[in-house]
Amino acid sequence: MYRDFVDAFADTFDYLFGTVITEVTVGMGPAGELRYPSYPEGDGRWRFPGVGEYQCYDKYMLGDLRRAAHVAGHPEWGHGGPHDAGHYNSKSWETGFFGGNWQTEYGDFYLSWYSGHLVAHADRILGAAAAALSKPGRPRMLRSAVELDDGHVVYEFEPAVKLGAKLAGVHWWFKSRAHAAELTAGYYNTRDCDGYAPIMATLSKYNARLSFTCVEMRDCEHPPEGRCSPQGLLQQVLECAEAHGVPLAGENALQRYDEHAFDRIAESAFGKTARSGRLEQLTFLRMGDLMFDNWEAFCAFLRRMRGQQG
Repeated sequence: MYRDFVDAFADTFDYLFGTVITEVTVGMGPAGELRYPSYPEGDGRWRFPGVGEYQCYDKYMLGDLRRAAHVAGHPEWGHGGPHDAGHYNSKSWETGFFGGNWQTEYGDFYLSWYSGHLVAHADRILGAAAAALSKPGRPRMLRSAVELDDGHVVYEFEPAVKLGAKLAGVHWWFKSRAHAAELTAGYYNTRDCDGYAPIMATLSKYNARLSFTCVEMRDCEHPPEGRCSPQGLLQQVLECAEAHGVPLAGENALQRYDEHAFDRIAESAFGKTARSGRLEQLTFLRMGDLMFDNWEAFCAFLRRMRGQQG
């Protein structure tokens, strides 16, 4: 379905590729982000900073879990998610699973299976979109030109439109060992395991750019009981993206026009201690009445991002 949709889009608009249209961001989950719908905000089931709930209880996921458990030699692990992981609004320390059982053999099996499904989903969707955008006859642009010893030049081309993907900035419980909210969202990221590396490897496979949220947030702006660290999470994602050669873009999670938010966005984009220009681009959320009510502040921010004064 994704391949057909992107193919039809390219057939209609490929004359704009590389000029007006430079990126196709592929939605792979709630709000376009690659994640499970573990913390639904719209219907009141979840409230910040609840750990969320695992999403593995339809017949297809349960069937696959049973097969994986049999292969692992533990069929008793295939009946569902952890029984002691709490509910949407549990605190991490209130649960047995996030309190320590995630470190057991069963915990590693389940978290590897659950997060592995998310990575496999990204591989399938990005693969389908990439196949549609790179088929013969699509617009291309020069990627590199290498002169050989005999004087010949080898030219390498790539699709004129880049693929893009989004990850959620699940920063609550980041300062705990288990990182509970990230685990239910599908990111097997704990104090002992880098859950973003498999995702970055998949993005790198398709030369995709990653867009990541919460670039305007500071740790000190959140209540201590949520163990939040948007700054620590962003730093980990920055380092992981760089290690895998994945270009990183940023997006603010909340629509703010105060100087504290603008300062943090500029720091995230250019850094004071990290290398300069570590974000390739920024999406500012969002165009609407609030933006125009704060138009002068927004324009000053744009000038600042362009390196202009005043």
